[in-house]
Amino acid sequence: MFRRTTFAIAALALSAAMLAGPALAKPVVIKFSHVVAENTPKGQMANKFRDLVKERLGDKVEVEVYPNSQLFGDNKVLEAMMLGDVQMAAPSLSKFSRYTKKLQLYDLPFLFTNMDAVEKFQKGPEGQHLLESISSKGLIGLGYLHNGMKQLSSSKPLRVPADAKGLKFRIMSSDVLAAQFKALHATPLKKPFSEVFTLLQTKAIDGQENTWSNIYSKKFFEVQPYITESNHGLLDYMVVTSTEFWNGLPEDVRAEVKKSLDDAIVFGNKVAAEKALGDKQKIIDSKRSEVIELTPEQRNQWVEVMKPVWKEFEGQIGKDLIDAAYNSNK
Repeated sequence: MFRRTTFAIAALALSAAMLAGPALAKPVVIKFSHVVAENTPKGQMANKFRDLVKERLGDKVEVEVYPNSQLFGDNKVLEAMMLGDVQMAAPSLSKFSRYTKKLQLYDLPFLFTNMDAVEKFQKGPEGQHLLESISSKGLIGLGYLHNGMKQLSSSKPLRVPADAKGLKFRIMSSDVLAAQFKALHATPLKKPFSEVFTLLQTKAIDGQENTWSNIYSKKFFEVQPYITESNHGLLDYMVVTSTEFWNGLPEDVRAEVKKSLDDAIVFGNKVAAEKALGDKQKIIDSKRSEVIELTPEQRNQWVEVMKPVWKEFEGQIGKDLIDAAYNSNK
């Protein structure tokens, strides 16, 4: 009798545990860290991704979005990802130079004529292969997110390269961008994005380069009297995760998360294109900053001064890769 009773109790306990198992299962948590405002293309993409995952996976996966460097700045987020403190981020492509020199390609000045050329290259074999260029370092590129073409803002009008001589410009942590401003005989300063407004406001720096949406959302136009529409560079991001986290997801969950991310990126890139036009007009309408349009002759001067930067980094990036990117303009 005692043995039958003990067996019955054990069976009941096992059944209860099996029934309670699914209820007690914790959701997979994806902490998505980024450094910009929620109304930017990246901010809206991250929130869209969160909503799509919730809609499609319910309680299986929970995406927590941390904007405005609330969790980590771009300089620390990849280290944090390797430690498992954050599962997803979208740093600018410049942030990956310590993992691979190939991605320096995207910082080369005047490489892409417009965003159509960028899209064409990134969807092609060379662009897709670059997403895998950091896999040996324990990171996986999941897709490209656009912000747009970069403009130059400054405390003085910039119409020709000589106008930038001696000025101090904030840059992201990129040797290519440093070389770009040195070619102008200006001083590049690597500073966190979160500090840019204060640096401009206090006149600790003279200018910076950024997209229309970042210039507007971070109110740089309020402390910079001039913005030159140079379209000289690209500001794109790579949505990235760690190999360990990504491969550790159940296959069906991973597939749904990737589909949700792909759809969110398409949405984010559409927002980026619309905001580039809309935010530029808002800046013009504010009358806080004068937008300078370059003549073809003036623009050509900037191209000629910065073009040698390509040759300087050709050995690190690869001439074939640079040629493939440049040919996407055709």
